[in-house]
Parts: sequence; C-alpha cells; structure tokens
Amino acid sequence: MIAHLHGILAECELTEVVVDVHGVGYHVSVPLSTFDRLPRQGETVHLLTHLQVREDLMQLFGFATREERQLFLLLLDVTGIGPRLALNILSCMSVERFAQALMAEDLKALAKINGIGKRSAERLVVELREKIKRVAPAAGLAAPATTLSVDAQDAVSALETLGFKADAARKVVQAICAEAGNKPPTAENLIRKALAKLNS
Repeated sequence: MIAHLHGILAECELTEVVVDVHGVGYHVSVPLSTFDRLPRQGETVHLLTHLQVREDLMQLFGFATREERQLFLLLLDVTGIGPRLALNILSCMSVERFAQALMAEDLKALAKINGIGKRSAERLVVELREKIKRVAPAAGLAAPATTLSVDAQDAVSALETLGFKADAARKVVQAICAEAGNKPPTAENLIRKALAKLNS
C-alpha cells in the first residue's frame, strides 16, 4: 500500500499528475480540489494516496488533505460509485459542502453533480449520512448545536410529527427564536410561524 508520495511535480494536468520520487515517476489521478492546491511544476509536492489494485489495473489516486482521501474511500463503498465518479464528486464539491448536503438531505444539490441522478443522490444520503460523521468534524461540521428552550423543542417535535425533516424543523424554529430576541414565543406561536415559513 502506498500511503503518500513526496517528490517533484514532474507533470501536471487537470486530473492527472506525475510525481518524481528519486527518479521514479508515479502517475496519480487527482480531483480538481487537489489540483487547485498543487505547487508549480518542478516544485516539491506532497500527496496522500490510495492505491487501487484490480486484476487488470493498478491505479494511484492522490489527495491534498486527509479529509479528501477519507471521503473518496467512503464514496467507493457506495453501490454504483466507482473511482472516476468519486473523483468527480470531489471535483464538484468541497468536502465541507458535500458533508453539509448529506446531513441536510439536500438531494437537489447532490443531483447537480455530473453523473449523479436523483436515485444516486438518495443512495448517497442513505449509505453515507451516518458515515460522513467520521469526516465531518474535520470538515467544520462539529459545531455544538444551539440549545433549544422547552417550547422550541416541543415545536420541533410537533413539526416532525407533521412530517417535516428534523433538521429543517430545527433550523426554522431556531431562526424564529433568534428573531424574537428577548421575548421567546410560545410553542403554539412557534409552530404557526414555522408552518408558514416551511410551506411558503
């Protein structure tokens, strides 16, 4: 297993680079997110890597950050997602944005990725929503949740009972509480205002 490469950036294209390590050139496929962080050709480069070995092919993939490599490996575990599509996902969305889309179940954002349709987006959410938490803390998604008042918690629970997603209900209730300032609304008022926002 080749875990990383440290050498000279000998060749550089949008999705492929060659890293010269003591006279040996390693051909590495990279996402655009990594390409954007590469030094100039001829300068020293360090890439975290994943070596995929198949019966007819050995392919090396390189990443600028540990989070990119972690997400790439998670994507390979998803049914129907191969290395090329996984690289494309990383090229289209940052790790942070992809993780946020998963956590919010934002199918529209995921389906905009070339090669990902509605069904694939749904599969990504189902298979990765919990696993992405391994990457999420480093991706800046581990900020502590705002504590809700009893009335606000009751309002969120009521909205969930009515069929709204927990994340969406919580965000709307938090926003309404923030607008109210020092006069927190009752659970009944929160539910009414939240329904108006969610159904608008």
